Amino acid sequence: MKAMQNDWYKKIWTLDIQNQSWVEDTVHQVDFLMNKLNLRGNEKILDLACGFGRHSLELSRRGFEVTGVDITPAYIQYAAEQAQKEHLKATFLCSDIREAAFENEFDVVLNMADGAIGYLENDSENNKFFAIIARALKPGGRHFMDIMNADYADNHFPCKLWDAGEKCLTLSNFEWNVKTRTLLYGQLDVPYGVPLPRPDMQEENPIRLYSRKEIEQIFGKNGMTVLESFADFDGTPSSENGIQLMVLSQKNISDRRKTQY
Repeated sequence: MKAMQNDWYKKIWTLDIQNQSWVEDTVHQVDFLMNKLNLRGNEKILDLACGFGRHSLELSRRGFEVTGVDITPAYIQYAAEQAQKEHLKATFLCSDIREAAFENEFDVVLNMADGAIGYLENDSENNKFFAIIARALKPGGRHFMDIMNADYADNHFPCKLWDAGEKCLTLSNFEWNVKTRTLLYGQLDVPYGVPLPRPDMQEENPIRLYSRKEIEQIFGKNGMTVLESFADFDGTPSSENGIQLMVLSQKNISDRRKTQY
């Protein structure tokens, strides 16, 4: 199997993603965010790489003012139409996140279900992403990311996994380049009742993974501090044996250093 082109993240997304098993957990995930971020209902929230808006819409249903940004037009169109239909206070922007011009504007910034963390062409471009997060937050504002754990990859990849959701079976293939800290991820979703073909993942998505230590170092250069990290949406502390890494961070109140691009 080979990696897709460097700009793969601009091209592959469709609304079929709504059928994947992890979408079913959205309400529980937002409950977790409400608890761990101690959200009161008056916070202004930015959802980066918001996809078709599942977290943005759920937060807006709970009374928050939410802005979602994603590069995929079909996702933004769906989310905006859904917000209008439900009369929600949510705004959706179709844009490359690197073009975001927010500054000291949001109480909370989210990157959920990877949130495009590590999706960009190289480390230099990925580091811009972290700087944009820091710049968008108000002093004292909080950030939450849900990504895959590089420490887990070091110990457990390559491997193959499956997950049975309500609508389909998801087959996943994980390959790992230790030197570049890059995951090659392939996925096949098979709806129930459809004959299962022989899985064939000829091209896979290259994703730069991070450990908690790396996140601490990168955010530290951008005036932010990591507060806690988790392995799941039940609040289990993160470890090298957890495939997920959920990191809660805060923008330093007194740190006036410029975010580093």
